[in-house]
Amino acid sequence: MSGDLPAASATELAARLRAKEISPVELVEQTLSRIEALQPSLNAFITVSADEARAAARTAEGEILDGQWRGPLHGMPYAAKDLILTKGVRTTMGSRLHAQFIPDKDAVAVARLKERGAILVGKTTTPEFGHKPLTEAPLFGRTINPFDAKATCGGSSGGSAVAVASHQVPLALGTDGGGSIRIPAACCGIVGLKATLGVVPHLDLADLFSANAYIGPMARSVGDTRLLFDAIKGFDRRDPYGQHGVLPASDGHPLTSGLRIGWMATVGNRVSDPECIEAARAGLAALSAGGAIVEPVEIDFAALEDAFLVILQSALRARLIEQYEAHPEMFDASLAHTIELGAEWSATDLQQANKARSACFGEVQALFERLDILASPTLAAPPLSAEQDAHGPVMIGGREAGRIRGAWYPYTYPFNLTGHPALTVPAGTTASGLPLALQLVGPWYAEALLFNLGGQINGEASAFS
Repeated sequence: MSGDLPAASATELAARLRAKEISPVELVEQTLSRIEALQPSLNAFITVSADEARAAARTAEGEILDGQWRGPLHGMPYAAKDLILTKGVRTTMGSRLHAQFIPDKDAVAVARLKERGAILVGKTTTPEFGHKPLTEAPLFGRTINPFDAKATCGGSSGGSAVAVASHQVPLALGTDGGGSIRIPAACCGIVGLKATLGVVPHLDLADLFSANAYIGPMARSVGDTRLLFDAIKGFDRRDPYGQHGVLPASDGHPLTSGLRIGWMATVGNRVSDPECIEAARAGLAALSAGGAIVEPVEIDFAALEDAFLVILQSALRARLIEQYEAHPEMFDASLAHTIELGAEWSATDLQQANKARSACFGEVQALFERLDILASPTLAAPPLSAEQDAHGPVMIGGREAGRIRGAWYPYTYPFNLTGHPALTVPAGTTASGLPLALQLVGPWYAEALLFNLGGQINGEASAFS
């Protein structure tokens, strides 16, 4: 065996795989061994597809030895959140209703990774149907934050974040319907991207036209996150937002001199933790030192919370009401309450919510007429208690801050509604050692710009030169 492979970056592993210094077989074996060792304590996986992964590793090894190199993810293990369809591999949606569901097709992102020779090693935990930002469900229990078992790992892509942060896998796919990649990435000290709407096709949604849920990459570095993103990006004409033949050119903006950054310390949220704000502001220091111009921006995203809840709760009710009425005992109390709340909204409420969504898009677009990017803390407080009630009030700094979305992550969910790309990168830790994070947001199709800047902030500038 070749050392502690699971601790290596995906970029390093790719180079060693191509050079035949290590084999996919030994990499997958070490990966599966680490998952087995940490599963009892961290509980990041619902399903481990060990047999399938070993078979794929043997195939990849033969191809690489035969000179059939498929690219930097050939022979690379990864995990996928259990909301993402994987052909032949159990996909539960985090629900006891689907405990034995085996899809007959792959999600587009999974199919693209399979074509590139990446190896799925398992499906990671998610609250039922991704309905809340805390990763726990009756099907599997609770996923544990590797930094502090008393703090939440975030959600709903909590299993993917924990698997990456604890070196169980170098790369993982998550989904993001209001921050569900960025929240757990921030809570676990890793990098996560919610791309521009349509750039990573998500064809398994009930409503493709009003889509606000995204599939995206998670990794321990900006460079590795970009590596995974490059493999899954690309339009699909089955997607209403994928009608371009190729991705529009992004402004990579290799120089930070003169870059205009809109700094959003708060976004209408009435309480915020000073450590979160100061850590995120400090994270911009590398860009300021390079000549970027940072100016404060005033915008009220917290006021959008009601519109977001109308869209979320009515969609979950429409999707699940028949199953809920037939088998209420199979549902987590938190999801049951969300479905019941969905009955309170009328068709007029939903149209008003979509009107608010459109207005928010217009406000953000206006900001990008004079600014290159927006920056903010990813969260208004460090990881909350693992015992936090998803429907209860949130306490920040000893003060009641309101409902969990408007209080804890008002910076993330608006960009699910507007479609703009958003990247979260680590920004140090609290005095007690919990991760903190900075969010960068760009114009549509500006992922390259976000990666370039995130790399500089994360000390990886050389990777993007």
